[in-house]
Amino acid sequence: MLSKLLGVVVVVCLAFEVALPQEPTKVEPKHYQLAFENEWVQVVNVHYGPHEKSVMHDHPGGVVVVLTAGHLKFTDQNGHTREVFAKPGESRWYPPFKHRVENLGDTTYNAVYIGVRTKTAAANAGPQSAQPAMDAETQKMMAEYILAAMKR
Repeated sequence: MLSKLLGVVVVVCLAFEVALPQEPTKVEPKHYQLAFENEWVQVVNVHYGPHEKSVMHDHPGGVVVVLTAGHLKFTDQNGHTREVFAKPGESRWYPPFKHRVENLGDTTYNAVYIGVRTKTAAANAGPQSAQPAMDAETQKMMAEYILAAMKR
């Protein structure tokens, strides 16, 4: 009887583990480093060495900004695969999804993932201003970016 109860507990724990979001900075700290987060966004630095693989993890919906070229394979929780050829400077939107990543290339792949928090999370953040305040460094970077875009 005790062995049956123990077996049930193990199965429930494993099912609970699979159902929980697998935060990439927690389950994959080698590949995902938290750069910044607040109630609106989570900014994560992404780094995969040649032929490195990740474990299954989740991302909120967001934008990936590619820093270095890469040939990647994404495998979702159902086993479906998709190969991506990423180019430096390219930005791509991804909906929330759970996946594993493999760098198929012989070079290092680097990117920045900007996960967008839901409106619900922002609403639960409290009675702050409707938009996050920018610090002086962010204001300077935004001004430089806007000026550079206007010159094009």
